[in-house]
Amino acid sequence: MARLVLVHGAFGGTWCWDRVVPELAAAGHAVETVTLPGARGDDTPVAEVSLDAYAERICETLAGGPPAILAGHSMGGMAITQAAARSPEHVQALAYVAAFLPQDGQSLGDLVALPEGAGDQVQANLVVQDDSPVAILPAAAAPEVLFHCCADADARWAAGMLVAQPLAPFGQPMRVPAESAAAFAALPRAYISCLQDRAILPALQRRMCETAGCDPVIEIDTDHSPWLSRTNELVGALNRIGGGV
Repeated sequence: MARLVLVHGAFGGTWCWDRVVPELAAAGHAVETVTLPGARGDDTPVAEVSLDAYAERICETLAGGPPAILAGHSMGGMAITQAAARSPEHVQALAYVAAFLPQDGQSLGDLVALPEGAGDQVQANLVVQDDSPVAILPAAAAPEVLFHCCADADARWAAGMLVAQPLAPFGQPMRVPAESAAAFAALPRAYISCLQDRAILPALQRRMCETAGCDPVIEIDTDHSPWLSRTNELVGALNRIGGGV
C-alpha cells in the first residue's frame, strides 16, 4: 500500500475528499489531504496566494513522511506538478484527477487557451468583479459546470461549499528547477480522465496526457467531480495507481 497525498482544486477545499479518504484508508493506504493557501479553512491573505505558495504548502506535507503518490484534482494538478518539480525526492508518482498537467513554463491560463480547451464552462461562468484579485463560480451555475452527474442534493451541497478563488495562480507558469529536472522527469505520471467533464474538456485532458506520457490513463464516465459523482470508481482508480490491485 502507498502513502497518498491529495490536493484539491480551485474554489474547493479538503472537503472534496471526505468520501474518498476513508475508503482509501480502509484499503490500507496512508492518506493525507492538503489545504491550499486561500482555500476554505485557510486564512492566507489573497495577496500572498500564488502557485509557489501552493507548492510550498504541499512540499511541507510531503517532507513529513516517506515518498508519496501525490494526487491533484483540477487546478490541484498545477500545484502538485510545481511541488514535485521542487521536491521530486519526496514523490513516488504523480496522479492527476481531471486535472491540469503543465509542462515547464506553462500556466493554467496557457492550457485553457489551447484549442482543445475551447468552450470550457468554468471560463464561461467565471465572475470577476471589477479588478478584484479573486473570482467566483456562482452557486447557480456550479451544478451544471462541475456536478452534473451528481445526485441533485449532493450537487447543491457542493456548490454551496465553493469559495472565492485567488486569480494569481491561474497566470503563473510552472517552473522546473535545473537541479531537479532529471529526477522530476523520471517520475511516473498517471491520469484519471473524466469523459463528461465540462470544466477541463476531455480533448484537453487527452492532449495533456499524451504530452506528459501518462501511464496508466484511467477513464471514468462522469463529470469534473468524480470524488462526489463516482466515488467508488475514483477510489478504485487511485487504489490501482497506489498498487492496491
